[in-house]
Amino acid sequence: MHLDRAYHYLRGDDPMSRRGREALDLLIEAVAVEELKQPRQDAGVLMFPNGRRF
Repeated sequence: MHLDRAYHYLRGDDPMSRRGREALDLLIEAVAVEELKQPRQDAGVLMFPNGRRF
C-alpha cells in the first residue's frame, strides 16, 4: 500500500519521476512474486456462542 502511494505521488513527467515510477514498478513486482512463493496458510474459523448478549 505504501509503495502504491509513493507511486501515486510521483505523477510528474520529469525524468526523475519517470525513473522513480519505473523503480517502484520493479519493486512492487518483486514483492508480489515473493508473496506468491510463500505457502498458503489456511485460516482457522473461530466458533462463537449463538446466544444473544444485550
